[in-house]
Amino acid sequence: MRDVTLLQIFEHHITQKYLNRSGMAHAIAVSYHAFQLAKDRGEDVDIAAKAGLLHDMGHFTWYKNGKWDYQLYKQNDIHAIKGAERAHKLLIRLGENPVLAKTVSLAILFHTDSFLPSNDIVRTPLQKIVKLADEKDEEEGGLHHYRTISYDRARKSIIRLDEMIDEILYQKLG
Repeated sequence: MRDVTLLQIFEHHITQKYLNRSGMAHAIAVSYHAFQLAKDRGEDVDIAAKAGLLHDMGHFTWYKNGKWDYQLYKQNDIHAIKGAERAHKLLIRLGENPVLAKTVSLAILFHTDSFLPSNDIVRTPLQKIVKLADEKDEEEGGLHHYRTISYDRARKSIIRLDEMIDEILYQKLG
């Protein structure tokens, strides 16, 4: 039994605020990719899906002269740091197991190299999964952050992913 479901995370006002800013459709797509990759690789599908959903909640919008500046973003971005902190606080507030909340947060922290001074970090299997899941949904120039999804469709997608996670977890209890 999970302490916190994706639906509980999705419906929280903090999640709505930050994921609507960074792209809800992208967050859900990455969550699905992370689930599938974790399933295929024998990793924890629940933690992977949560990290995938929340991976971009630290985004800040970089504008110059009223226009999105992708280069400014790439040069100054620390969204993984901010997102890891926000996700950890949110998950603890919702009642997530503290060890799992930390694991999710670290996967968010290491899902990108954009804030790292070098690209030589050694990631855990889960951290690799979240990074790969994000890369699977990327579009040139950050356009993946601007795809849209209705609240109802997003909610239904999250409910379905929760069901898929529960199926896997119940099979393991078996």
